[in-house]
Amino acid sequence: MNEDFLMLLEEFEREKGISRDVLIEALETALVSAYKRNYGSANTVRVEINKQTGNMDVFIQKTVVDKVEDPSTQIAVKDAKKINPVYQSGDIVEEKAVPQTFGRIAAQTARQVVTQRIREAERGMIYNEYANKENDIITGIVQRVDKKNVMIDIGKTEIILSPQEQVPTEQYKRGQRLKLYVVEVQNTTKGPNILLSRTHPGLVKRLFELEVPEIQNGTVEIKSIAREAGSRTKIAVASNDSNVDPIGACVGHKGTRVQRIVEELMGEKLDIIKYSDNIVEYVAAALAPAKVIKATANEKEKACTVVVPGHQLSLAIGKEGQNARLAAKLTGCKIDILKSEGEEVLPDEA
Repeated sequence: MNEDFLMLLEEFEREKGISRDVLIEALETALVSAYKRNYGSANTVRVEINKQTGNMDVFIQKTVVDKVEDPSTQIAVKDAKKINPVYQSGDIVEEKAVPQTFGRIAAQTARQVVTQRIREAERGMIYNEYANKENDIITGIVQRVDKKNVMIDIGKTEIILSPQEQVPTEQYKRGQRLKLYVVEVQNTTKGPNILLSRTHPGLVKRLFELEVPEIQNGTVEIKSIAREAGSRTKIAVASNDSNVDPIGACVGHKGTRVQRIVEELMGEKLDIIKYSDNIVEYVAAALAPAKVIKATANEKEKACTVVVPGHQLSLAIGKEGQNARLAAKLTGCKIDILKSEGEEVLPDEA
């Protein structure tokens, strides 16, 4: 029986990744609860499991007293000295108990406590693994689509991708592999709460960081991102090396780098613009693909008025105002767009 017990511990350790010490501690706690349930909660009990042999011993702890009032928790001095002559009043004596049976309720208690401790250990392992991946990307597999929720298998657990974090234009199918952004990992009483997202701007940021070596080594820096998931994203980049073009680095040779990111985002459009400390130049670049004739800025109020050719007004504003909205979000500046019949535009490098 002890051999079976040790084999069971090894199996749990191998399959669940939970150490034998944690399992033994859980079982000792369970046996204490079971004993108290069956033989009286007033007893102070200690259970000891030998890690090498699997033998289990139950010890009842009693206080040495001159006059016994409660035999279940106390022992007379004269009886204690029979066990060991050194015992005196106030000492604690342990007596080995050999319970015949724990009973049905006690066994249920033991099983429940062991199950709970194993579940807590598993939750702790999951939390520790994914807490370090907050603000990072993980890969998951779609297990099933349940009404509006999508169940994602991320390895050791399944996480719900809520409707709010799903891209409206994306269709999720069972078995589909997805890259997901870990927004937040919380350790709750019900286990780790992992918030995954396909809509978060951080997903685009991390995809560029993983795809572009110049961003990884700090040569190129992502300054700002504005995203409307599934439709369009604007990303502002700057170079810390005058010899490196930040836009070219992100686009890659023949557009290979940015194309891989677009494919992962299932066709979402990406506008990569050059960041500038000059708010006028920055706003003009952010309104691409529209060309800006002139612009004036009120830096105190973080506002900018731009003039575009009349035939490009709709381009500057974008469908349902999207281009102007994203440009404002990207730059953090309120933008007023005016039209002009002139065709002169600011240089492309602006």
